[in-house]
Amino acid sequence: MAAGGGGSCDPLAPAGVPCAFSPDRQAYFALASTDGHLRVWETANNRLHQEYVPSAHLSGTCTCLAWAPARLQAKESHQRKKRKSEAVGTSDQIDLLALGTAVGSILLYSTVKGELHSKLISGGHDNRINCVQWHEDSGCLYSCSDDKYIVEWNVQTCKVKCKWKGDNSSVTSLCISPDGKMLLSAGRTIKLWVLETKEVYRHFTGHATPVSSLMFTTIRPPNESQPFDGITGLYFLSGAVHDRLLNVWQVRSENKEKSAVMSFTVTDEPVYIDLTLSENKEEPVKLAVVCRDGQVHLFEHILNGHCKKPLTSNCTIQITTPGKGKKSTPKPIPILAAGFCPDKMSLLLVYGSWFQPTIERVALNSKETHMCLVRDISNCWAPKVETAITKVRTPMMNSEAKVLVPGIPGHHAAIRPPPPAKEVETKRKLGGNEVSIEERLGAMDIDTKEEKDDLLQTNSFPVLLTQGLESNDFEMLNKVLQTRNLNLIKKTVLRIPLHAVIPLLQELTKRLQGHPNSAVLMVQWLKCVLTVHASYLSTLPDLVHQLGTLYQLMESRVKTFQKLSHLHGKLILLITQVTASEKTKGMSSPGQKAKLVYEEESSEEESDDEVADKDSDDDWDEDEEQKESEKDEDIDEENEEEDEDAEEKEENGEDRDGASEKELNGDSDLDPENESEEE
Repeated sequence: MAAGGGGSCDPLAPAGVPCAFSPDRQAYFALASTDGHLRVWETANNRLHQEYVPSAHLSGTCTCLAWAPARLQAKESHQRKKRKSEAVGTSDQIDLLALGTAVGSILLYSTVKGELHSKLISGGHDNRINCVQWHEDSGCLYSCSDDKYIVEWNVQTCKVKCKWKGDNSSVTSLCISPDGKMLLSAGRTIKLWVLETKEVYRHFTGHATPVSSLMFTTIRPPNESQPFDGITGLYFLSGAVHDRLLNVWQVRSENKEKSAVMSFTVTDEPVYIDLTLSENKEEPVKLAVVCRDGQVHLFEHILNGHCKKPLTSNCTIQITTPGKGKKSTPKPIPILAAGFCPDKMSLLLVYGSWFQPTIERVALNSKETHMCLVRDISNCWAPKVETAITKVRTPMMNSEAKVLVPGIPGHHAAIRPPPPAKEVETKRKLGGNEVSIEERLGAMDIDTKEEKDDLLQTNSFPVLLTQGLESNDFEMLNKVLQTRNLNLIKKTVLRIPLHAVIPLLQELTKRLQGHPNSAVLMVQWLKCVLTVHASYLSTLPDLVHQLGTLYQLMESRVKTFQKLSHLHGKLILLITQVTASEKTKGMSSPGQKAKLVYEEESSEEESDDEVADKDSDDDWDEDEEQKESEKDEDIDEENEEEDEDAEEKEENGEDRDGASEKELNGDSDLDPENESEEE
């Protein structure tokens, strides 16, 4: 079974390295390592059979590979034997490998000849190849890419047979139906194509992330009573990047049902999947899933209709090193790939490092739910190479030499400046007519100045950040984390791989506890990480334990924030009052003389008015005194008149007639006021 993957910096790229067992009894195991080398190992004796280094192995690294099917190899060997154009040792060893690269080209490598068979470039893809699949009957090759297209290749002519758009986004996986008439393609959604017309036959929901693997699990439908058209009723399996569920889908006659019928749950992202096909409804499907954490999960289930709950594995296999002594603890050994043997009762395990993997056959026991194999791989570091391949010698390199490692396609290393003249002790004497190398470089207009470390490209920030977190390089982390460009921070966080999110949060937590100036920058990074990768963080089971320090730090800062804000407000109020008082004290009257003085009235008029005002005030006071004195006199007069009336009443010789005559004549001495008082 072919597997995809690659050591790419894209966070949505599948994990693991491209590797696959040969279809002919799993005699060989091909592995394209991250250094760009293709190595073919013999599974029987764990020997290196072939090693191939493409010319563009640094920039155009291998992203996927697939063995040619056994039927096609038999046909090709028969044709070659008939033509007798080439002398081949054994006719049944024509093994072709299709290699997809990061730059859009496809290489066909022959393990028998030990060299490149052909190259498929013209009219194909212009971006990363994600998957290649052989057609068993026609011998055509199908490929999909990040450029959204699916291409059908004619391998004999090395030309494009057909090319069509497979999705609105990248097409990441392909699978051909058992009868060879249908093709499954997937980006995030899954489509079933009719190969003859290149039309979509069915749509399926798919996954939230790009699909990394597709394969059919059954050859015949469960219900054999109905007529079979070659596709209806078949089940197929799909796995996606960063998804711990493998979904099983069924091709229905109607187009209404688009969801998965069942799912298998694993502990981590699947990197390699192998299964045994079910030929009838009573035969269970056996599934071996290699996860990113280095474990193998085995499933055995009869596919028959819906199943609501995800199915767990029947058996889990792990490999560890022996713990020598009391102090040393066993360490896990990662499993790279696993494939069922033809008898379906044993499993081929590939574990260790990609440079020198160990291949072992393990018998399966259905009763055990967990198998832990103890293996010592310390003595297996030296590769076992056949004598026919020892012609290649490793060149002797100086310790100061800089080795270019695989990286981003199109990446160019900075040109180092020539050493200064003082450090060079011996120089070759130049003749009068010879031109020095420095002058030649100057004539070629090559800039030999050393580039500044601060001027980093935008696309290199995620790479530097990931490498700095893995190697714990303080200087490399400072170059990335000290940037103040919010747009650059957001792009960097979007492009980092998901396995670097937790180490990045732990590094930000350390820096938040440091100097306040650096903490201000770290808050911007922290905000972007928590907003962009919130969905991924919510899926981690031990998130509370991993981010406990960060949570306690944030909680302690928040508790003191209210007190600090009160203190901040009081200080601002105090400072504003002090500045206002200083301004009023500092203001002085201007020392300049007036250029013009305007007077409204003369000084004499003002003096007269003042005198008149004074007189009026004095008169007012005198009037009040006169009124008071008059009131006192009236009171005295009234008292005297009352005394006189009393005396008159006492006198006996009063003549009333005389009084009346006087009143008639108007000679009365009494005033009207006195009369009223008497009454």
